[in-house]
Amino acid sequence: NVYKNKAPFTGKVVSTKRIVGPKATGETCHIVIDHKGDFPYWEGQSWGVIPPGVREKDGKPHAVRLYSIASTRYGDDMTGNTGSLCVRRATYWDPELKADDPAKKGICSNFLCDTEPGAEVQMTGPAGKVMLLPEEDPNTDYIMVATGTGIAPYRGFVRRLFTENTPAANAYKGQAWLFLGVANSDALLYDDEWQEVKANYPDNFRLDYALSREQENKKGGKMYIQDKVEEYADEIFNKLDGGAHIYFCGLKGMMPGIQEMLGSVCKEKGINYDEWLKGLKKNKQWHVEVY
Repeated sequence: NVYKNKAPFTGKVVSTKRIVGPKATGETCHIVIDHKGDFPYWEGQSWGVIPPGVREKDGKPHAVRLYSIASTRYGDDMTGNTGSLCVRRATYWDPELKADDPAKKGICSNFLCDTEPGAEVQMTGPAGKVMLLPEEDPNTDYIMVATGTGIAPYRGFVRRLFTENTPAANAYKGQAWLFLGVANSDALLYDDEWQEVKANYPDNFRLDYALSREQENKKGGKMYIQDKVEEYADEIFNKLDGGAHIYFCGLKGMMPGIQEMLGSVCKEKGINYDEWLKGLKKNKQWHVEVY
């Protein structure tokens, strides 16, 4: 943590762009922030954002909100002077009013999604060690599982491993496998970027989507992220046995379904789930950041 709550860093917004289609559930924005190169970070880390103004209840400054950084250390423009955030506007649907209640909207996500170029953003961090890429062995396989804006750190990963012309990308010879769960096709995030990487690196990058309102799982229910991962359980377990790292990022509600699914796969395979998981954690192959 270079910048703390009491002495935050002031970044400047370069651009704010809606990145989902008209039928998406909610609005998600990609926000590029200029930090002049004074706020270095690594892929997988988070920035804290302190929204302007004070809390209604006690007049104190707002608490910091953490957002995973959605760019590599070089930023989308490769200058090393910017970083990007992927933010979903938090709204509260009032069932009685049958409308969004503006009094209950997310203070920070709405501030960020409403920013215009030049707007100042008070920031803290960078924070987090859980989601870093272990770059010792360029043959390491990565399995990245996201729901919604949990995609953010993986955009940094994929750009670092494939898109950028750097020694890290040139050295990488493993396979990176991305699973993204969203409600429908319009809610997909950064699909154009993933498709380009897939076309350029068909053997090293894999991509699977779980679209809960458009696809069915094998039991005829909605296709959630754990159902899509389960379809490839044998391959994923083999990869993990071979030293692959698995990452989970998104809303914390995603983990019970994932863990239940992994538990039932272990049972089928005659593996003790708790011991298996303990082994992955001990080898630092298991990375979870949920909110």
